Amino acid sequence: MSSPITNPLRVGLRQERVIPPQCLVIFGASGDLTHRKLVPSLFELYKQRRLPSEFALLGCARRPWSDHDFRQKMAASLSDKIKESPIEWDEFCKGLFYEPVNITHREDLIKLGQRLEEIDRLRATHSNRTFYLSISPEFYGIACRSLAEANLLKDPKRSRVVIEKPFGRDYRSAQALNKLVQNYCQESQVFRIDHYLGKETVQNILVLRFANTIFEPIWNRNYISSIQITAAETVGVEERAGYYESSGALRDMVQNHLTQMLSITAMEPPGHFDPEAIRNEKAKVLQAARIADEIEPWKCCIRGQYGRGGNKEEPLLGYREESGVSPSSTTETYVAIKLFIDNWRWQGVPFYIRTGKRLPKRVSEVVLTFREAPVHLFDAAGGSPTSNQLILRIQPDEGAVFRFDVKSPGSGMRSRPVEMDFSYEQSFGEPSDEGYVRLLADAMLGDPTLFTRSDEVEAAWRLYTPLLELIEDKPWQLPIHQYESRTWGPAAADVLLARDELLWRRP
Repeated sequence: MSSPITNPLRVGLRQERVIPPQCLVIFGASGDLTHRKLVPSLFELYKQRRLPSEFALLGCARRPWSDHDFRQKMAASLSDKIKESPIEWDEFCKGLFYEPVNITHREDLIKLGQRLEEIDRLRATHSNRTFYLSISPEFYGIACRSLAEANLLKDPKRSRVVIEKPFGRDYRSAQALNKLVQNYCQESQVFRIDHYLGKETVQNILVLRFANTIFEPIWNRNYISSIQITAAETVGVEERAGYYESSGALRDMVQNHLTQMLSITAMEPPGHFDPEAIRNEKAKVLQAARIADEIEPWKCCIRGQYGRGGNKEEPLLGYREESGVSPSSTTETYVAIKLFIDNWRWQGVPFYIRTGKRLPKRVSEVVLTFREAPVHLFDAAGGSPTSNQLILRIQPDEGAVFRFDVKSPGSGMRSRPVEMDFSYEQSFGEPSDEGYVRLLADAMLGDPTLFTRSDEVEAAWRLYTPLLELIEDKPWQLPIHQYESRTWGPAAADVLLARDELLWRRP
């Protein structure tokens, strides 16, 4: 299953581990995630020559497709990529198979086991299997039970389960789901995926901190005055109204994506680069984190919902006008929260996290603002001195910016801010891989470093429990603030920072 190297620089720069012979089984193979993310990511791995020749992909769903049907559906989804690499696709798709499966039907799981044995013989996958649950969250526990009862999870060294978000709806449901899953799998077999952790620039936070002596000594409360973490989207709810109405931005983005970025940014150095050592430190951060005001949590959280916007040529609907959304919906599409981490490194440093739909720009970033100089010796070009900032761009232009003051040209001694900019694409000649590329490879390698452990999941849900309970029991204390589409959210979010004499960064 070899292919020509299309980009020698890409292969030359990478130091990749070898994925063992493998059969990846995707439940929910007829769904959107498989078409848009999973199969394209696997094809990218193949083109990079990172998949073994002894590889197979078995798609499973309730639709009565054949192997040929599945290959045709995937080819249609990847038509643009196939045009660029038709020879590679012809070889790759020989390893694609399909089996109709209803995860709740015992007889279907028996047939699945037989089909897997057949694929083992055909593709020499050595019974190494990764089961990817791209299905409705209500079936996660049922799927694990069905796989265990069919003896497909009995060997923890050869079988593992990848579970998509959301993992639970709150602290109690996450606890219950963990117990259910762990009844049928060992924790070492469970890979709870968050695609943000697959992004090169999220992982780069670890390298930036722990490989450079100039950063780690100042990565603490003595030098950093505040941290902002932003995940902004330009799109609205699109086709996800059914899910989003029962979720909202707090569950959909904050509890997982932004909280994982928080934990990596704030974690202590691990004793060594080991999966469990890293996950231990991430868990400690979440266990020490708290809403800034636990007695009156409504004072440190702002919820918003986008209204109409755009222009005459491209008018944009408000959230309550979207198809599938209740006209009286109180689901938030924007959240801004102030947090503290009660440990020696971060005591007293406010963390501000925000996410929203229909904002002016698609961007995810972490902004570390450093304390001002104790004495301002120079006049500032803008009238007042600016704080140094380190801006870690997660997407779309992956990289980092360091902002600091220099002397402005001329005879006087006036300072002005400048920026040193690092871009992954400019430095390495290629954009970084999509998050699922890295995470699928790690799952098949059995490397849990970038996956969320059970105690991390529970700690993240516990952190936001005061807000979730408030929304459910006393929603008037966390009202929905309307904001115009393609603006930076409700004015109340600016007030949240204004109380601390701060401003949100406008990317």
